[in-house]
Amino acid sequence: MRSTGGFHGRRIQKTGGSTYIVSLPKNWVTSRGLHEGDVLLFSPRSDGSLTLYADEGPRSEGVKRTIEVSNDMDEDHLFRRLIAEYIAGAPLLEVRTSGRMSPHTRNIVRGFAQRMIGPEILEESAESVVLQDVVGANPLPIPSVIRRMHQMVRAMQTDAMAAFHARDPSIAKDVVERDWEVDRLHWFVEKQVMTALRDARTLTSLGLTLPDCATFLLASRVLERIADHAVKIAETVEMLGKEEPPTNVVDSLDKLHAIAANGLAEALDALDSGNIDQANAVVDVAHKVTREREKILHELATKRGRLAVSLAYVLESVERSASYASDLAEIAINHAVALRDTAPTPKVPAAA
Repeated sequence: MRSTGGFHGRRIQKTGGSTYIVSLPKNWVTSRGLHEGDVLLFSPRSDGSLTLYADEGPRSEGVKRTIEVSNDMDEDHLFRRLIAEYIAGAPLLEVRTSGRMSPHTRNIVRGFAQRMIGPEILEESAESVVLQDVVGANPLPIPSVIRRMHQMVRAMQTDAMAAFHARDPSIAKDVVERDWEVDRLHWFVEKQVMTALRDARTLTSLGLTLPDCATFLLASRVLERIADHAVKIAETVEMLGKEEPPTNVVDSLDKLHAIAANGLAEALDALDSGNIDQANAVVDVAHKVTREREKILHELATKRGRLAVSLAYVLESVERSASYASDLAEIAINHAVALRDTAPTPKVPAAA
């Protein structure tokens, strides 16, 4: 046996005419509770390596995690804790208080279940609520979730600018409310990736590699951030009130918004296709948006009060959206290069 940098080496041995065997480290076998005759499963990886894990039968759906909370816990703190537990991926989650759970705390837990993908209330008692993840080990394709997120973000961007133009609070409110839909998809992607990191079977069922999972998690975060900026644009409607923005500034903001939205779509296409030139074009355009932003800021310097502040918020969010599209384009470049580096080397045809 040879050990290098924490890795244990085993020589391949040949037994019989065509069978190759490799011995297993004893401490790994005993720590897993394995015995002679138990079955091990192998999962081939795109880089040529194998993932080895014990066949433990169907994954248990009955493992329950219990968390203790208090009725006077801050609402945001409780919600964040529930999100963290959701991402951690327990099939069953019991939320318990030391005494009777208050209606306020119970409503937070119920609201959480309604907003997430998977958790459903399984049972309730005076002191607890038990949530079950009904999605379980049947994951949705992460690339499809990313595409759905983009569709929602693109619609939010369009409607946010429509609300800004019309100064319509009803459209603005709808944009703000839809932000939850993007958030829940992002948290779902986080949950799936965390599960894949822990369980090779989930990774195999997703049809992705670990680098793929990391890439899509980064892409999901970018889309979630852009949705936040669509919300910020929508929120300027109330700030503007009856103020009439200058036509030339509004036209400039429209052009930059169109560039940012198109850049996001191009970046996502580049991620799908591995087109590095297309991704580089998105990065270059984002730099152009930043330069144009400086010109508009100079114009806004001549304005006063609420109008100037509102337009500055819109400008900042449009510029940040273009910047995030640039980030996604860089993610696409990195992913494309990584795929080329791990792709099998094509065999050169034998000379005739």
